[in-house]
Order: sequence, then structure tokens, then C-alpha cells
Amino acid sequence: MIRIDSVIWLFIFLSPRPEFFVAKDRPNDAGGCIILSWEFLSDSGLDGYLIFRKTLPDTTFKKIGFAGNLTSYEDNTTRDGAKYVYKVVAIRGEKVYFSETSSVVSSSPQIFHFGRINILIAIVVFTALLLYFLKKAKERDKIFIRKIAGLDAVEEAIGRATEMGRPILYVPGLGDIDYPATIASMNILGEVAKRVANYDTPLIAVNCYPVVFTVAREVVQQAFLSQGKIERFKEDYVRYLTESQFGYAGAINGIILRERPATNFFIGPFFAESLLIAETGNQTGAFQIAGTDQVLQLPFFVTSCDYTLLGEEVYAASAYLSRAPLLVGSLKAQDWGKILVLVILIVITVASFFKFNLLAILKVE
Repeated sequence: MIRIDSVIWLFIFLSPRPEFFVAKDRPNDAGGCIILSWEFLSDSGLDGYLIFRKTLPDTTFKKIGFAGNLTSYEDNTTRDGAKYVYKVVAIRGEKVYFSETSSVVSSSPQIFHFGRINILIAIVVFTALLLYFLKKAKERDKIFIRKIAGLDAVEEAIGRATEMGRPILYVPGLGDIDYPATIASMNILGEVAKRVANYDTPLIAVNCYPVVFTVAREVVQQAFLSQGKIERFKEDYVRYLTESQFGYAGAINGIILRERPATNFFIGPFFAESLLIAETGNQTGAFQIAGTDQVLQLPFFVTSCDYTLLGEEVYAASAYLSRAPLLVGSLKAQDWGKILVLVILIVITVASFFKFNLLAILKVE
């Protein structure tokens, strides 16, 4: 004889009725969402789950969605502060199986995302480092910045062009103004233009995008103005060429061969055109300083230029050349932030290694 309780448990096991149904406000969000979750003991032949909702004090449940064969659903149509109850209905053919009614639940926004406390800590630490180094920079304390040979050679490169009476060519790369390397290149162009204004050396700054051209012209003009040499500024110092990649490279090569600049700066995002223009400049005997954050192009610049700025050295260049307190403080804060992150990663890695080995030893024993 089969016991009654065994029959009951067999019926429960075979029934696809949703069990352990829970409705709760989604945490760490801006409100307007309630998460539903449930389990089932058997999904044999299920067509899916229908979601029903009742807004209190209403007495009627209304269908709001279909969850397929998933066991969770996000109701993104709630009104914050309103009270809701839910039911989930499992569908198998013409049969339906109702879950229990959920408890009353409301959605609400949260001021702070508690899953991102680590980001808050990182922001606080970095802000403290930034304020500290900014204060030291403003007090004119001697802040060490690692020597970058390519940037130390800028004065030599501009002086060489001045002595030879030939122009300086500045190429900010093939990136639009939304490229970080292009923005960094504009900062370097400003520092180069200041020295050009003082030495009264001709400048050729070429661009391939209208927005970059406009920014470059403003940067150069402001550099001349800051040095009190605005009368030396010429509109022809900043030129627009073309957006075509190899048309741009061909135009630059033409300038190099016709106007024979004594110094070439190639700083910014470069791609397949990098070797074409750098090799042309190398053949004319120009002094060349290059820099890019495009790793695949660095070997071409290293082999054809006198100095090459590698990766983040491009971003550090404006602080290195100008020694402006804000830029120097920001640079040092970033460096120390990276060191701190590296130390944390090493500590976590070592701790995880010893924990894993300790658990393995205890398990063996």
C-alpha cells in the first residue's frame, strides 16, 4: 500500500506550480522596477509563465507580461510608492497552475549604489592624492617627474629649425577631437607653439578633421598671444588637408619634400600611414619626434624617428613641458593611484594564493 504522504509528495514533485515566489524592489536603482523570482519542481511540457499584478486597493489582477521558461521577471512599469501584489501562472497546454500571492511590495529609488562602494573609495583616495600634489605643485615644491628623453629634446628640435631657417612640421595624427591622444597632442602643440612664437620660427600644423583644425588654430593663436607675440601669428601656420587617410599621408609627404621642414613632430593617433610619413621625413634628414598610444605603430616610429614617446608619455607631455601646477599635480596623483592599485592587486593575489594552498592542505589532512 502506498502511504498518503508519499502520494502528496509525488503530486508536488510532478506539478509545475511555481514555488517560493518572491517579489521585491530592485536594489541599487533609480526606482520604477520590481523583481519577481520563483522556483519550480518540474518543467515538463511547460509553455511558460504569465505574470499578473494587482495594484492596491484594486481587487483585480491584470496580466502584465510573459516570462517564457525563465524563473525571474522584471516589472519596469511600476510607480514608485504604489503598493502591488503579484501572481505567477505556469501554463501547460490548457492547464494553468497558480503560485501563491506575493507579499505587498513597492518600488523606490536608492540614493547610493551599495554595490559600487569600491568606486567611491577609489574616487575619495584619488581626490585626496590630487589635492595633496596640487598643493605641493602650487607651493613650488620640487616634484619629481621621470625624465622623458623625447620631451627634453623639444628645445633642441625647435632650436635646430631656427638656426637652419626652416619650418617646423606638426602632425597631430589621424584622430578626431574625441580621441584622447588627439587632445593630448593639442596640449603639446600649444607648448611647441609658445616656443615657436619666441624663436620666430615658421610653423606648419596640418589637420585632417575640421573640428581638429579649428581647435589647433585656436591653440596656436592663444599660444602666440600668451607670449605677447600675436603679431607673428599667421593663418597659414595651421592648415586643413583632407580626411582621406592616404590622401592625408600623401599631402604631408608633399609638404616634407617641398618645404623641407627641419623638425617634424608626429604626435597623436596614427595608423597605417605612420611609416609612410615618418620614413619620408627621415630621408630628408629632418629631426623627428613622434608619439602615439597606438601600440602597433610604435615600431615604425622607433625605427624612423630620433625620439619616440611611448603610450602614456604622450599624455604626460603637456605637464612635463609646461610644469603647470594643475597638470603636474594631476600627473603625480595618477601615478600614485596606479601604484596603489598595483599594491592592492599584489596583496590580493598573494593572499588568495596562500588561502588556496592552506585549504588544499587542510583538505588533504
